[in-house]
Amino acid sequence: MTEDYTPELPEDENDTLYEHFAFTVDKGQTPLRIDKYLMNFIENATRNKIQAAAKDGNIYVNDEPVKANYKVKPHDSIRVLFSHPPFENLLVGEDMPLDIVYEDDTLLVVNKPAGIVVHPGHGNYSGTLINGLIYHFENLPINSSDRPGLVHRIDKDTSGLLVVAKTEHAMAHLSKQFKDKTSEREYVAIVWGNMEEDEGTIDGHIGRHPKNRLQNTVFFGEDEEKGRAAVTHFKVIERLTYVTLVTCKLETGRTHQIRVHMKHIGHTLFNDERYGGERILKGTTFTKYKQFVDNCFKILPRQALHAKTLGFEHPKTGEFMQFTTPIPDDMQQCIEKWRGYSKHLEE
Repeated sequence: MTEDYTPELPEDENDTLYEHFAFTVDKGQTPLRIDKYLMNFIENATRNKIQAAAKDGNIYVNDEPVKANYKVKPHDSIRVLFSHPPFENLLVGEDMPLDIVYEDDTLLVVNKPAGIVVHPGHGNYSGTLINGLIYHFENLPINSSDRPGLVHRIDKDTSGLLVVAKTEHAMAHLSKQFKDKTSEREYVAIVWGNMEEDEGTIDGHIGRHPKNRLQNTVFFGEDEEKGRAAVTHFKVIERLTYVTLVTCKLETGRTHQIRVHMKHIGHTLFNDERYGGERILKGTTFTKYKQFVDNCFKILPRQALHAKTLGFEHPKTGEFMQFTTPIPDDMQQCIEKWRGYSKHLEE
């Protein structure tokens, strides 16, 4: 798992092995080559990179290096070790444009475009929002995950608003608001299917998918304890035949929450590749329709999700502040295409 971006490392750090990933194989796992197994667990890792890491002796099972053809067994302890520390721990400031909606000496609100990762992680060690923030702002407070300024995050291919803390007090105050569910977060989404209800609430515990670690899923009944409580309130804005435009208000902030909850109720986000929304899930079998949807995918090459509204109490003044940002062009163009298609069907 080599990377294109390699920060300079102090020489003495190359004598030690650093853990980048660690997994314990589930008790129900059937025998599977470790290179195939790890592809389901490590984001942005190709099979070639995994095989190269195994060849270099970087993949350990039960503290012994293994080859790429090793077949994992239940309860195996897998560790991926390299001679360099994880690159996300080596933050480098980068000069990049930031769309700052609001700023004072305590905090700033940023409108993140789609395609930008919020913080470094495997496969994304540069070009992230944090790289830009630490270039433009010195001495940002560190959150509990060692990430400067970050109070919350949104996914790479989701656009929209984020609040960034500039002081320790602001970090603590804002983080508590998110934890106590007093902040306001409203998203706009295009989802597959014609939603029958005008509005509703999805209350389902969210946790890692047991078979695909790159996905999350809803756990219910006796399995609830495998996930964390998550609540999403949705409301229909517009029905566009085979898709629906909705708003989603978050009560909690779990990873992929809206994407997982919408899939759970049968309305996967439009063009959400990770959760199957890049396939035609609703509609006709006509070739012209397929071509129309493919054109929509080209206009909006990401999941149709935008963090439109953000509200919170200012840590210093106590004033409740609310910010709204327009739906970006790619998503707006997709909505217009569906409006045109729906109108054509009605004629």
